[in-house]
Amino acid sequence: MKRSPFEFSDDNKRYHTLNYYNRSHYGHKIYKAVLDCGFSCPNIDGTKGTGGCIFCDGGSGYFTHGGCDIISQLAREKERICGKYGESARFVAYFQANTNTYAPAEVLRKLYYSVLDFPNVCGISIGTRADCLSDEIVGLLAELSSKTDLTVELGMQSCHESTIKLINRCYTHEEFCEGFYKLRRRKIRTCIHIINGLPFETPEMMLKTAAEAVRLAPEAVKLQMLHVIKGTVLAEMYERNEFELLERDEYIGIIAKQLEILPPETVIERITGDGDKSKLIAPMWSADKIAVLGGIDKRLAELDTWQGKKYEKKA
Repeated sequence: MKRSPFEFSDDNKRYHTLNYYNRSHYGHKIYKAVLDCGFSCPNIDGTKGTGGCIFCDGGSGYFTHGGCDIISQLAREKERICGKYGESARFVAYFQANTNTYAPAEVLRKLYYSVLDFPNVCGISIGTRADCLSDEIVGLLAELSSKTDLTVELGMQSCHESTIKLINRCYTHEEFCEGFYKLRRRKIRTCIHIINGLPFETPEMMLKTAAEAVRLAPEAVKLQMLHVIKGTVLAEMYERNEFELLERDEYIGIIAKQLEILPPETVIERITGDGDKSKLIAPMWSADKIAVLGGIDKRLAELDTWQGKKYEKKA
């Protein structure tokens, strides 16, 4: 019987976890030091729109140390990580809040290079938008990729134009693909974000978004449930009962189907989410991350399925 290539890995999962990838690549566990450079976003500052995406709560940087310089932030993160996991713990410098290529290349160069020689840093991860990748910036990223382990994270969320317009992303899926392929041509490791449960999307639409990720073939994917956070436009929509959220079992079922079609070599860097519990309105089940992860493991085992079971490699 065909088995998952990762079923008997050191974390005993039926999908290709980030932990498994890091242990295979580095020989040990790797952590993330989250950073906030104070960047804005084209759909916040009026360049393309205002208000940001409807689910945005300040750029997803609620657990960063914004307000101080990058090296000071790294020092705090090193203290946090090493205090918990030991002085030898290594970590990726994660430029996470808002759009981290949304500045002149010379500004970005100083920021990126400033973290390379920081103790315990073994790589860089940069969260950004696919429409904020000028040729000059992509050239800088390619240069950086030759000097350290670099991942660029792109928020696709959905491939459906109706959803893209609704969430106020302010650029099309075609533009997303253009930015993605700029990175691909320069051999820059890329991770695509997908959000399940976006307003008015059916399970079939969510599966189609996963199929689009299969077509694009990034090195990594992040899958997560939509979080309704206080103070967002999405929260206002939810309070007006304009849409329904997925129940936990529905989410788990969709994840199982998405994993089945994703290539086995694609790293699943996230399979649920870490919302700010102090601001989370719904779904409250998403706050119990252990239960969600356990539910996914159980469902995959019950179905005797795994990542890539139904993947069809194109000729």
